Amino acid sequence: MSKKYDVIAIGMGPGSIFMAYELIQLNKNKRILLIEQGKRVEERMCPIEKTGVCAKCKPFCHITSGFSGAGAFSDGKLSLYNEEDEDIYVGGNLHKYIGIEETKKIIDYTDDIYLKFGADNKLEGIKYKKEVKQIKEKARKEGLNLIDIPIRHLGTEKAHELYKKLENYLEENNVELRFKTIVEDLIIENNVAKGVIVKDAYNQNTVEKIYGDNIVVAVGRKGANWLVNMCEKYDIKTEAGIVDIGVRYELSDAVMKDINKYMYEGKFIGRPEPFKDKVRTFCQNPSGFVSSEVYDNNLSLVNGHSYKDRKSSNTNLAILVSHHFNYPFSKPIEYGRNIAKNLNELGDGNIVVQRLGDIYRGKRTWEEELKNNSIQPTLKSAVAGDITFALGYRTMTDILQFIREMDKVIEGFANPENLLYAPEIKFYSNQVIINEHFETSVKKLYSIGDGGGMTRGLMMASASGVKMARILDQIQNSKGNNNARRK
Repeated sequence: MSKKYDVIAIGMGPGSIFMAYELIQLNKNKRILLIEQGKRVEERMCPIEKTGVCAKCKPFCHITSGFSGAGAFSDGKLSLYNEEDEDIYVGGNLHKYIGIEETKKIIDYTDDIYLKFGADNKLEGIKYKKEVKQIKEKARKEGLNLIDIPIRHLGTEKAHELYKKLENYLEENNVELRFKTIVEDLIIENNVAKGVIVKDAYNQNTVEKIYGDNIVVAVGRKGANWLVNMCEKYDIKTEAGIVDIGVRYELSDAVMKDINKYMYEGKFIGRPEPFKDKVRTFCQNPSGFVSSEVYDNNLSLVNGHSYKDRKSSNTNLAILVSHHFNYPFSKPIEYGRNIAKNLNELGDGNIVVQRLGDIYRGKRTWEEELKNNSIQPTLKSAVAGDITFALGYRTMTDILQFIREMDKVIEGFANPENLLYAPEIKFYSNQVIINEHFETSVKKLYSIGDGGGMTRGLMMASASGVKMARILDQIQNSKGNNNARRK
């Protein structure tokens, strides 16, 4: 029989990485296993950088899978908080489980770890308070809320270096990292998690059972669909979740110069007429590059990168509409996947790009028009077309009205030659119901990070891992004390 682990984590994104790091600090003797379907961070290379064409790497996309998850290829922004903040405005729901003050302390602690492993000391968004306040007031008059918080920008290429150092640190401290391994199933007996069933990603006939005392699901958005299937199979309790559907918007740096300078990333939130759905900007990349990434079943989604050294003349950001479905429909991931599939078919398997003015005119964008456009696309593999065929009336209406409102705050935001790429979809499973110990309705099965709907983004996913480690250590110490008393 194979050895039994104290903790098994499914996925090697920031949540499980920082959980393992903190477990090392608390108890160096724990037997910890992290399982990942992708590769080591130093082996993750996206061919599109050289070829300009998405190769749809098999068996998994290097951008979405591997050590540090999608975080390794993101623009690497760590969202913090202001001292005077009475709430946590960005990053999900961690504070709803552990409280605002505890969340702030863990963010500080987690930020220090990032600094220790090479994050930039510079904080964006703290120098120009007066100017930011003026933009916030202008936005408020248009019914928009601007969230301004300090941001630490790692940069896409620097994130690789930082996570490589963390990868080395975990292995040097005897954390077992198992790559190129698919978690096929959970082992659950009498409503208690006992382990996982895995197979080799490149030889899927090789099946193995691995046992552990505590099983932590940290699959990220890439694994949200897998988590939904597990919840259905084992009756793990969930509640209706959301899916964020929208576009990646690209415009000139000149238009965004004030936001880029004063804040680096502006997080605008609105509820435009007539539907009053929540619409927000997300993941702003000054002088950045639009990118594509591949999910299960070859679904291509759009994203954005921002490097420390490599620059374009464009800013890109996501405009996302949050859809929260009610009875009798409870499959937000399937809804989002269908939209992505239709858009991929329109683009012959590629991301579709369209000029804003063409949408207003009710026409598609043609390749020749794109060549002569003042805003040149930074994603060269994107196919000119018409995203309105698949994005949906409600979502499209929300986005267009939001752009009009933003134009009153940032002149030029609604320039007809700005570009919309689709689909940009953020998948979360139906929110897994967990208790104050992050434990699901199945005993010894825990859920952290983005995939289960707790967090959104690098910092909060990392912080949830730190807290998970402390909870597991507390549980073990409590069990040890109880055993001692019985003796």
